[in-house]
Amino acid sequence: MAGPRNTSMQRLTFLLAAIALLAAALLGCEDAGRSGEKAVVDFRGAEQKAVHNASQRRGEQGLRVAVGAMVSPKETYRQYRELFAYVSSVLDKKLVFEQRQTYAEVNKLLAENELDLAFICSGPYALARDKGSFELLVAPRINGSARYRSYLIVAKDSDHDSLRDLEGASFAFTDPDSNTGHLVPLYWLSQLEADPETFFQKTIYTYSHDNSILAVARGLVDGAAVDSLIWDYLRQNGSDAADRTRVLRKSRPFGIPPVVVSSDMEPGLKERIEKLLLRMHTTPEGRSILDQLHIDQFIVAKESWYNPIRAMEAKLREDGIHENSATKP
Repeated sequence: MAGPRNTSMQRLTFLLAAIALLAAALLGCEDAGRSGEKAVVDFRGAEQKAVHNASQRRGEQGLRVAVGAMVSPKETYRQYRELFAYVSSVLDKKLVFEQRQTYAEVNKLLAENELDLAFICSGPYALARDKGSFELLVAPRINGSARYRSYLIVAKDSDHDSLRDLEGASFAFTDPDSNTGHLVPLYWLSQLEADPETFFQKTIYTYSHDNSILAVARGLVDGAAVDSLIWDYLRQNGSDAADRTRVLRKSRPFGIPPVVVSSDMEPGLKERIEKLLLRMHTTPEGRSILDQLHIDQFIVAKESWYNPIRAMEAKLREDGIHENSATKP
């Protein structure tokens, strides 16, 4: 695998809008070149039209929020729109929705005090927490648990039965800073004493878990590592892409992706947002919104939940395998 540290990046641009274009993307990926080459699959295209770009409205005042792109930008906005509207209504504040393609870009907005509130992946939270730009607020409880896993997936009709079987195959990572979509599969490879630079014939980054699932389902890649919450959500909602894949392996549980606030937020506002989210499941409107997101309720998050991610990344860094951009200045 060609990691983000020392490889030339060949960017391929694909649109998610039609299967025909995805098929064209497959052909482009097959022509990508030598073993271990990394491509970046950009599925954004027309999806960006559905995303509110607050950078064009710098003069507006309001609560600035973002969601780490665990799902594609269009799906992120659609799924969280009602939750944001609810927060905005209760706080009586205009809500400005920021959206970025990568986890690192969302972390950068937090570090530069360009965000007030964000739903971020566990990896970027765990590995960037010492930078002091944001603080843990709450976390969702889903299906009775505040934990999630990484799923190793392949096509339902694939003859692959293990990670070892994927040696020499093509593979999709989500984001270089993703826990379930990048860090965990690297750790699994280290346990096999496999060289992540050469194990896969080619790799791509899709920058969202639903795109990785789609890439496997449509045959763009042979396998992927994805967030269990996203795969389970899509299966429960009748996604054809998820239904055309199967899970080969599940990781140990990790602390669920949390909600964070800017360290510069006024304490009174922080307390109001925390209480609002913790009590959301007790109101009819809040309960309805949470049900659509398959969230039981928001709960107080614990810092210790994210220590296993830090330990895993430290071991990979010690072995010279991983360099996470969330830890860079």
